[in-house]
Amino acid sequence: MAPQSSELTLQIPIEAEQALDHYLNHLKSIRRRSSYTIRNYRNDLKSFLVFLNDLEIPYTEASRRIGRAYLADLKINDLASGSIRRKATTIAAFYRWLDQEGYQLNPPVGDSILRLKPPKKDQTLPHFLSEAETEDLITSNDVTTPSGLRDRAIIELLYSAGLRVSELVKLKLSDLNFEDKQVFVTGKGDKNRISLFGDPAAKILKQYIELGRAKISKNTSEYLFINRFGEQLSTRSIQRLVKKSGIKANIQQPVYPHLLRHTFATHMLDNDADLRIVQHLLGHSSADTTQIYTAVAHKQHKEVITSALQKARNPQLKKINQ
Repeated sequence: MAPQSSELTLQIPIEAEQALDHYLNHLKSIRRRSSYTIRNYRNDLKSFLVFLNDLEIPYTEASRRIGRAYLADLKINDLASGSIRRKATTIAAFYRWLDQEGYQLNPPVGDSILRLKPPKKDQTLPHFLSEAETEDLITSNDVTTPSGLRDRAIIELLYSAGLRVSELVKLKLSDLNFEDKQVFVTGKGDKNRISLFGDPAAKILKQYIELGRAKISKNTSEYLFINRFGEQLSTRSIQRLVKKSGIKANIQQPVYPHLLRHTFATHMLDNDADLRIVQHLLGHSSADTTQIYTAVAHKQHKEVITSALQKARNPQLKKINQ
């Protein structure tokens, strides 16, 4: 029986099949890759080798231009951008290995597939809370209880100082300076910085330290936020309490500690804070990282203006809102 056309399109030359098997055996025996990973690599690479074969291009003559055409074809067929980047990385790694193993690669001059790079990752704007949602979240905990005081102080400080949760859990009582409303932060790579917090955070932090902390645990600890055993509160515990607070506040999107950091940066820039100051407060080594929040602020302004214009130009809508 003659093979079906779908089978024919999956055929690749024996030399390409042997090179692929050689590479996958290397990944399995030397690199100790899992069977799941090997299967994904085989599928990704065979798909590209089939693409070459359909174009009647030997696998040893693959070029960056052809590689990019293949990635473009995947995009046209609506493959997820993350999957396209993975395939590009897999192809480049395969050809680097072939080159190192002495396979004779003969791409067009100046157009080696070894120069193939994954498409740039789409820059997605970070989510953030509105000012009303932030207020609802902060006030969601019952401050008449010791744990409620602590949880509100945690949310206040995450938001008002723009801290990472990993930074918050490491805070000690001695890291707070109430006179200047400063907090000494140990960030990524053990880099230190000074961040600031406002009056609302200062007020609730004092209440927590003076009224709530000792009632949570009699055990002494140098850490600012503690559990009932007097030990350093864990990252997971803070993630849970922030999520729970979001549910209590009836916020319609998932709430997590880093969302408050995004919200802090967005609100700062939305209120005309200097980008370099926000960069310092966040502990970003480059202003480029902070720059994304300006796009969020601009997008928010655009939506407000667009909504206002639509209402102004639609008398019926204007009547409904009056």
